[in-house]
Amino acid sequence: MIRLGIDYEHASRTWWQSGGQELWDSLIDPGENSVVLDDDVARSWLKEAEQIPGWNDGPEYAPHPIVNGEADEGDLI
Repeated sequence: MIRLGIDYEHASRTWWQSGGQELWDSLIDPGENSVVLDDDVARSWLKEAEQIPGWNDGPEYAPHPIVNGEADEGDLI
């Protein structure tokens, strides 16, 4: 399982304004800022997200508007 979440240190708005907001909203419940997904679903979503302009516009420490990592046990309850 993979957790996807908004990286608030990624200051560029390009990705969000170029279709990223709609893609993110299709994935998550209103008011949430992260989601846990099956690995295959998360990888597929990230592949789509990477195609939107602005994906790589952040600084070195926060290159993408969405971060991902392994979900921990608390996420799986």
